[in-house]
Amino acid sequence: MGEPITIDIQSTALIVIDLMKGIVSVPTMPHEPRIVVGNAAKLAQAFRAHRMPVFLVRVTPSADALDRLQPPADSPAQWNFPRTPGWADIVPELGPEPADFIITKRQWGAFYGTELDLQLRRRKVGTIVLCGIATSFGVESTARFAYEFGYQQIFAEDACSARSAEEHHHTMNRVLARIGRIRSTDEIIAALK
Repeated sequence: MGEPITIDIQSTALIVIDLMKGIVSVPTMPHEPRIVVGNAAKLAQAFRAHRMPVFLVRVTPSADALDRLQPPADSPAQWNFPRTPGWADIVPELGPEPADFIITKRQWGAFYGTELDLQLRRRKVGTIVLCGIATSFGVESTARFAYEFGYQQIFAEDACSARSAEEHHHTMNRVLARIGRIRSTDEIIAALK
């Protein structure tokens, strides 16, 4: 996608956003959930092989979030995922493995109100590789915070997806390309040095 990159395995972590049973059960574009999960699992396996930190992020809104915490909006966020038992479980293709970090968030972004920044800084992480669903919500919101916190970012384009191809491409090309580098899963794995 862009020029070749090199990734320092001593200061880079993988952050996987919302690849949970309930979320991957909903169709996404331009990449189907099974493609996103497969590519994220490849990234996680490569990071683990290099003993690099893997953060698996999941969202579990509080019980009253659907009723009382929605701000007035012209097009309010919809929680139309099947809320069956286990819907918030990380997909089995990603583990989690014993050394992985599980971050539970209550809103779109993975930094606000969580220990993610603290755990990254304790491990002297300066670069994050980010992927997940949805590109235009959880991934973008996390990326914006990461940019403000000074992290270098690499986005695994084929390990992200959204509710529409238009949303995905807009976020990748108009937002994320301005605050980081967009590469394929294979390019990222090849860059681990």
